[in-house]
Amino acid sequence: MNIAVNTRFLLNNSLEGYGYFLKEMLGRLTKNHPEHQFIFIFDRPYDQEFVNAPNITAVVAGPPARHPLLWKWWYDVRVPAVLKKFKADVFLSCDGFCSLTTSVPQCLVIHDLAFLHYPSFIHRSHLLFYKRFTPKFLKKAASLVTVSQFSKDDIIANYKITPSQIEVIYNAARTSIQPLSWQEKQSVTHDFTNGKSYFIYVGAIHPRKNLVNLLKAFSIFKKRQKSDWKLVITGRAAWQSRKFMDSLASYKYREDLIVTGYVDEQKLSGLIGAAYAMVYPSLFEGFGMPVVESMQAGVPVITSANSAMQEIAEDAALYTDPTSVEDIADKMMLIYKDEALHGKLAEKGKERAKRYNWDKSAELLWRSIENAVSKK
Repeated sequence: MNIAVNTRFLLNNSLEGYGYFLKEMLGRLTKNHPEHQFIFIFDRPYDQEFVNAPNITAVVAGPPARHPLLWKWWYDVRVPAVLKKFKADVFLSCDGFCSLTTSVPQCLVIHDLAFLHYPSFIHRSHLLFYKRFTPKFLKKAASLVTVSQFSKDDIIANYKITPSQIEVIYNAARTSIQPLSWQEKQSVTHDFTNGKSYFIYVGAIHPRKNLVNLLKAFSIFKKRQKSDWKLVITGRAAWQSRKFMDSLASYKYREDLIVTGYVDEQKLSGLIGAAYAMVYPSLFEGFGMPVVESMQAGVPVITSANSAMQEIAEDAALYTDPTSVEDIADKMMLIYKDEALHGKLAEKGKERAKRYNWDKSAELLWRSIENAVSKK
């Protein structure tokens, strides 16, 4: 079987949600099914680290699909040409988009519908594209996958999809993120926070991630606790981040704020593992990978209620109203003061994280690929 894959999010030194999903899934699928051929379709020059098995053929089909007009061209003109050339039996696309012009069956992974719930946080031209074409993509796909029951319910409610048409396949944590020894934690804090304890946020710097409220909550925490604790923000500056980044210069507790930018996996593993707690107050997520990664590292989590994170963490996290600065600050103070609660959440989190496994998820994704092919 020839399996073509949309790999345009496999970007060296800038992997995020879609990219990590692809990297973890494809690493297992290509290894577990050596009798099948995989055609990785990139939209720009790729890093050889992603083409790491003999049954992978890499194809660059430019130009880079960076905006809606090029998205349309890439999926409906460039991708079908590659599918035809390599006689693909199926096309796997894990970024919520698929081709509307090919007759090759497609397995589509759609992570969330954030654009419907927070339209102001997405570029207008992108929003119009998502609104116009998402229902067409859902109808075109031969098999549908999403990453949580929360997202599945959301898709069903907004697009009237039959529940049996959508399979839930969870993300998981990177295996490199594990609990650290006391000595390892000391080394990380020495390097990044001058030996001080810290809260951490991991993810893109983007309005939907609610970082303005996190800074305000940290200010309240500092005023009330008079502590020398730090807040570490780790992740790339995404769209609409400039205003936030510019505001940091005048932030009252700027000396206690560390903004690292995007870091590699090794540094990220250390930063998460050495944190006192993860604070992830995102307004909307389809899964929330930093939550699972923190739990796997034995780091307690404070995260948002009424989104996928409650499904993912259940009773292994503290939940806050992300729109309430006071509530976020209260949860930060609670976990700061209550060492017994801190230890309890750390242990519960490690157990909960065991439920999320890339090997199991890859098996389920393979089944969805086969289901797509069977409908040819």
